[in-house]
Amino acid sequence: MLAANAPDIDVVSGFRDSLTYLDVHRGYTHSLVFAPVLAALCWAGVRVVGRKPIPWLPGIAIATIAVLSHLLLDWTNMYGIRMLLPFSDRWLRLDITNVVDPWIWSILLLAVAAPFLSKLVSSEIGGKSSSGKGWAWFALLTLFFYEGARFTAHQRAIEALESRIYADGAPLRVAAIPTAANPLEWIGLVEGTSSWSVHSVSLTQDFDPTMGRVFPKPDPSPALEAARRTEVFRRYLRFSQWPVWRVTPVDEPENGVRVDVVDLRFGTPADPRFSAQAIVDASGRVVKSGFSFGQIRVTHSN
Repeated sequence: MLAANAPDIDVVSGFRDSLTYLDVHRGYTHSLVFAPVLAALCWAGVRVVGRKPIPWLPGIAIATIAVLSHLLLDWTNMYGIRMLLPFSDRWLRLDITNVVDPWIWSILLLAVAAPFLSKLVSSEIGGKSSSGKGWAWFALLTLFFYEGARFTAHQRAIEALESRIYADGAPLRVAAIPTAANPLEWIGLVEGTSSWSVHSVSLTQDFDPTMGRVFPKPDPSPALEAARRTEVFRRYLRFSQWPVWRVTPVDEPENGVRVDVVDLRFGTPADPRFSAQAIVDASGRVVKSGFSFGQIRVTHSN
């Protein structure tokens, strides 16, 4: 149990600020190279603190499998994982499940709760209680088939997005982002030559590419390049895999603009979840930059 949850120890980085959390989360503690190290630490903790005489080789081997199960589940969802560190900091993701998937939670909670309820019933009627092994196998097999069904549905959504022509022509790239509860409903992301668009993709209905929300790409400008060079934007763009840019005028400073970049997987320019912002004056100097994580904002003066 400890090993299966150990990679998320990196959440402590959020105590510093949300941008540091973005830098660190799903990094080294989620890498394949670091998995045996985490497993060994968990084994040592149980051996020393819990005083459990667990042999080191089978203990670390089983704990490593548990760590890898965490990495596997994180790989399947839309956030992604940098499991090839330190050799590559590339984000890997399958996009087949949501970050918080209620079906996965339900399957695992059932496997935990069922043996407990069985013991309660057995204590009342004097019957034999369940050991829990059957429910554990049920959870693993159900989870395997669920992920397989999600993978197939995701491929169908991608095919629907790639096979259409949009307002500015054939797509440069597409992505299908899972909704929280319905495996047959997906959020389609499309990048074209002059715009990005967000679509609702239902596998039970014909897909209409004209019904999406369109966000025009801004023209290249010194303000965009100035914002891109700031520390906030550089760190944010290492994380963002679907960056969408917007440039809007501001009252202060005079003739200045605001540059925003959002990750289309987690919101839109109209309703962002992760976003970086910069105020750029008429001379192309960045006056202020910041990062927003939900309602949390980190601001840097320049």
